[in-house]
Amino acid sequence: NDLRLEDNPALNSLNNACDEVAFVYILDPDLLKPTRFAQSRLGNARWQFIKESLADLQQQLEHQRQQLIIKVGKPSEVVSHLIESNNIDHIGVTPLSAVYEKRDIELIKNQYADKLTWHENESFTLFDQKELPFSIDELLDGFTPFRKRIEKAIKPIQVSVKVVIRPEKFSAQISNINFDQIPDIPEFVSPIKSMIHKGGEQAAQQQLDFYCHQSKHLSQYKETRNGLDGWDFSSKLSAYLAQGCISPRQVMKTVIDYEQQFGANQSTYWLYFELLWREFYQWHQEKYDADLYLERGIRNVDPKLGFNESDFSKGIAGKTDSDFVNAFMCQLQQTGWMSNRGRQIVASYFVNQLELDWRYGAAWFEEQLIDYDPANNWGNWQYLAGIGVDPRGRRAFNIEKQRQMYDPENAFIDRYTN
Repeated sequence: NDLRLEDNPALNSLNNACDEVAFVYILDPDLLKPTRFAQSRLGNARWQFIKESLADLQQQLEHQRQQLIIKVGKPSEVVSHLIESNNIDHIGVTPLSAVYEKRDIELIKNQYADKLTWHENESFTLFDQKELPFSIDELLDGFTPFRKRIEKAIKPIQVSVKVVIRPEKFSAQISNINFDQIPDIPEFVSPIKSMIHKGGEQAAQQQLDFYCHQSKHLSQYKETRNGLDGWDFSSKLSAYLAQGCISPRQVMKTVIDYEQQFGANQSTYWLYFELLWREFYQWHQEKYDADLYLERGIRNVDPKLGFNESDFSKGIAGKTDSDFVNAFMCQLQQTGWMSNRGRQIVASYFVNQLELDWRYGAAWFEEQLIDYDPANNWGNWQYLAGIGVDPRGRRAFNIEKQRQMYDPENAFIDRYTN
């Protein structure tokens, strides 16, 4: 999740401390194995997006006389081999709240407690943990109290001060780096030809510039954000944020610059509002850790849901009794993406109409979405299942009313189901 050179403080810190550096990306083969919910954790669409992002990063590094090394294996084992074989004594990484990633880092830390200097500089979140006006244990479950405390204590302008530029010059590449028999990354993806997102840091920067300064769509974001299809109604930055092709701080800095140039309104604030939702779920996962994935959720409440394999198979294939839901599922399969409105509608239908175990829906999204983020995905599914951060319990959408509001002419349905 560090697939950028700009605003990567861990990279800058590592680069300043070392004479030689190596850039390593590791694919964990467990991501490709079926989970208990019959889905893999990494599907074709997101891997295609990641591969494009890696190619973009490789291209940029080549200009700096560096090479991106891509390997397959258990992350802790690959890094351990790298340390032992090449006398590594510094590691740079951006901390994440995700459970498996944290465990991998802890394994390496424990194994090399006296050998390694760590450069762990936060940038996956908008704020550093030490900036929060409360401890993680004091984090309330509701988004609104979180937002109010953040907005009272931290001004958005502080974010732009933290954004760091890429190193002017990189340390030398580690010569003859030894990986022995660790395999290179395989080719296993069938291209998703209708995927409209293109991966990479340069694509991320271009999209941010397009949405804000070129088109000025940011000034209408609040009015258009509930759109279902197309490129202009939302920022389309979520996949870039999820893979670290761009940082939330870069986005916030651009919003601040935009407001200073073109003026602030409810829409420019609303993009900050959405970044705060993302922020809330990152710290929410930091607090609850693996509880974010439990059937009873963080509230330890029985969701009173079951699992019917036939209903689930029809649901993910877009063959339910609702053409509106079917259109969203077909959109997801064809593009690797779904609007925020669509995700809420689909989750509500799976939980309330089909009465399916919410974890199967969350796992399906995990496999299919190019912008999959553990904290946001599983947190939102818990929210809709009534066992998460919403104090009001389970929420049921009137699917037909939603269709009348957001697809009154059936244009969206016709596009994806005919």
